[in-house]
Amino acid sequence: MKVLQFFIPPDKWKLPVIVLLGILVGLFGYVFILSKAPSYLSDKPETCINCHIMAPQYATWSHSSHREVATCNDCHVPHNNIVNKYYFKGKDGLRHSAMFALRLEPQVIQIIEDSKEVVQNNCIRCHKPLLTDDRMNQKSVTFNHDRIDRACWSCHRETPHGRVNSLSSVPYARVPLLESPVPSWIRK
Repeated sequence: MKVLQFFIPPDKWKLPVIVLLGILVGLFGYVFILSKAPSYLSDKPETCINCHIMAPQYATWSHSSHREVATCNDCHVPHNNIVNKYYFKGKDGLRHSAMFALRLEPQVIQIIEDSKEVVQNNCIRCHKPLLTDDRMNQKSVTFNHDRIDRACWSCHRETPHGRVNSLSSVPYARVPLLESPVPSWIRK
């Protein structure tokens, strides 16, 4: 009981503490809505273009055959269990948002080591029947060699994103327009 009393402010401080807490909760809520935080819990590919630098990746994916069967999260997030999936999304999302907030995003996006392992595992997860098909052994000695032991993109570099070096490499990319973060009452 004594510990609980430690958190209760003296009477003359109650109003300022309540006002300060209200301001902090309001700011947190506003940032939560403005940053579209709930969208990051979904698997919608449009979420990835909340950050403008991802537009080339979205555009090239949307013109690939993978768009018919896979979203961004199908390739870029682990699928071994739900806890690991959302832990990885959270960790990666915090890194992305910190880089964006600090203006550290590169012109050319490169995959990091943690993500390479996840993408490789997901390629194998979806394409394992093809990789283990004995009929492929007869077609090509090269294909048979190290089918699962090397990175899939060592041969399939442009799958599913095509050749993406920067926004200038896809000048006619069609991506959905983002909503303005400015509330409608201010725009009037």
